[in-house]
Amino acid sequence: MPTFMQLDIAGAFNIGMLSVIFAFLFVDLFDTSGTLIAVAQRAKLLDEKGRLPRLGRALLADSSASIAGSVLGTSTTTSYVESAAGVAVGGRSGLTAVVTGLMFIAALLFSPLAGMVPAYATAGALVYVAVLMMGQLSHLHWDDITEAVPAVVVLVMMPFTFSIAHGIAFGFISFVAVKLLAGRASEVSPIVWALAALFALKFAFGI
Repeated sequence: MPTFMQLDIAGAFNIGMLSVIFAFLFVDLFDTSGTLIAVAQRAKLLDEKGRLPRLGRALLADSSASIAGSVLGTSTTTSYVESAAGVAVGGRSGLTAVVTGLMFIAALLFSPLAGMVPAYATAGALVYVAVLMMGQLSHLHWDDITEAVPAVVVLVMMPFTFSIAHGIAFGFISFVAVKLLAGRASEVSPIVWALAALFALKFAFGI
């Protein structure tokens, strides 16, 4: 009852909520995008140019799930990088997610037992996921410093800020800064310039 269907639609149109909506939009967008690309790369689902086919549909599915989760009053229902563990053992389709969902429903019956398991018991699984993700660093262009530096900034800032989205935001800012200092500003697209500026304003002024 405290959260189910407890939506304040009118409050969302308050001018003071704009900064909150903006923050959630970018957190969800870049958190999901980073997760989808990383998991898809592990699953070898990217095309020859390193792009994810039908990315728009994947983002639509994720955003629809986020909306449904908010209506139901649950924590955010979104894609998680831990899915790489399922991909590593052969998961390639939506059936993997369906089976996982069914297992979660079954786990509700054993939630008291699950509560007895300490949080640090999951460390082994998280280390395994980290190993799977680190393998993707081999695809970086390490011989190009303007590409390597932003990648390392993203890699470092994600654990330091406890946020995939913040790590990606710092990556955008550092990418533009390094390209500019290297005299290669022409390689930065207008969209990346705009995003880097928005992220810089967000961190500078907390908007």
